[in-house]
Amino acid sequence: MTIAGSRRLVRFVIVGAGAAGLLFALSYFFVRLGWPPFIASMVAYAISFAAAYTAQRNWTFQSGQDHRRTLPRYFVLQAGCAITSGVTAHLTVSLFGASPFVMAVVTTIIASAVSFVLSSQWVFAARP
Repeated sequence: MTIAGSRRLVRFVIVGAGAAGLLFALSYFFVRLGWPPFIASMVAYAISFAAAYTAQRNWTFQSGQDHRRTLPRYFVLQAGCAITSGVTAHLTVSLFGASPFVMAVVTTIIASAVSFVLSSQWVFAARP
């Protein structure tokens, strides 16, 4: 991996961790305000998704691509990563008898790797 690629990977991890932290904080905050948990987590997720998309597009990948191109792709990618996470978690436990900790580690690594590769090669990639 090149130095630029390594920097991009570090920025990707920072944004992902920040988005996860934001999701946690907002979900907690909204429920503490008395919102129903479902609504609280959905609103928190939408805000976190928007923040992560913006940061990944503008800082991590420094993409100049139009939002009409990148936003739908980012949405599809994240939906795919959610499905990948579910399948990975299921297979890790059912086929390999992994503990919840190992399952979470493997699922996080796989989903993050898929997200990074497809973000850099498809979602935010410069047009030829």
